[in-house]
Amino acid sequence: MPKKKPLKGKPEVHEDLKGFDIKINEFGEIKTNFEIDKLNGFLDENVDDKKITNQNNITSEEEEE
Repeated sequence: MPKKKPLKGKPEVHEDLKGFDIKINEFGEIKTNFEIDKLNGFLDENVDDKKITNQNNITSEEEEE
């Protein structure tokens, strides 16, 4: 099976994350050029939490019974 060719260039990102760069150093530490609080705020606004959504669906079904 052939190996995948590495992608060239930078991936497309959301406008709010322009310039975002993340790397893992030799000790396994995550290094980024964004503040963690800013990144978490972006994720809270733009990504649905599957666990919370599933809990809401379960409680809604229990109330109906």
